[in-house]
Amino acid sequence: MTTAILSALPEEQSGLVGSLVQPRRVVHAGRAFWEGELHGKPVVLALSGIGKVAAATTATVLAERFGAARIVFTGVAGGVGEGVRVGDVVVARDYVQHDMDASPLFERWRVPGYPGVRLPCDAALTAHLSGAVSACLAGEITDFHTHADGQPPRLHEGLMASGDRFVTCAQVSRALRDPLVAAGHDVLAVEMEGAAVAQVCLDYGLPFAAVRTISDRADDDAHVDFPLFIQTVASRYADHIVRHLLKSL
Repeated sequence: MTTAILSALPEEQSGLVGSLVQPRRVVHAGRAFWEGELHGKPVVLALSGIGKVAAATTATVLAERFGAARIVFTGVAGGVGEGVRVGDVVVARDYVQHDMDASPLFERWRVPGYPGVRLPCDAALTAHLSGAVSACLAGEITDFHTHADGQPPRLHEGLMASGDRFVTCAQVSRALRDPLVAAGHDVLAVEMEGAAVAQVCLDYGLPFAAVRTISDRADDDAHVDFPLFIQTVASRYADHIVRHLLKSL
């Protein structure tokens, strides 16, 4: 059973590609896919592209062309939830598209044709992923980010939001989060791809799980924090978490 590992940016996946056993590069739909083995398990690695449409295309190819049994997204996100700090890790239980609005025909944020606002992740695969993150944070803490106050990174589980916008302004971040929270959707982090992949996986009946390391607070400093975090931290998080996940499957 092949596990597909998706990331949005090459820095988030470079270490995984370099660790592949018997790697084979396949180009399809303008994208490069890497097949091989990681830790004794068959995998296919791919970059989703940035944004919901690109991510949905890539997820569809993984289902149709590569027959992936499950899809796992690993990458970075902006933290918007209370207590979610740079260097923390968020595992999604479900997703919402924060820029979806077909009201008044449908409830705000609800994707027409789906039963609710939230697009659920697979519970069993998400539990494996949360366990992998917990094992990393407990056992390899020296390799991970440490907060300025000396506190170690934390695992958060809950709702993530996706939309076709890189949030770099505290005002925009609040405008995105506050209505969701008021409607009972306590969003923890925001990114640009996961909800689209979740939607595709629901269509195909594929288990989906996603983990995002918090690279910034989706505020006025996001444009400064994001590239530095990608270069120095993100790939290391992905390597550790994916290794523990594959061992647990």
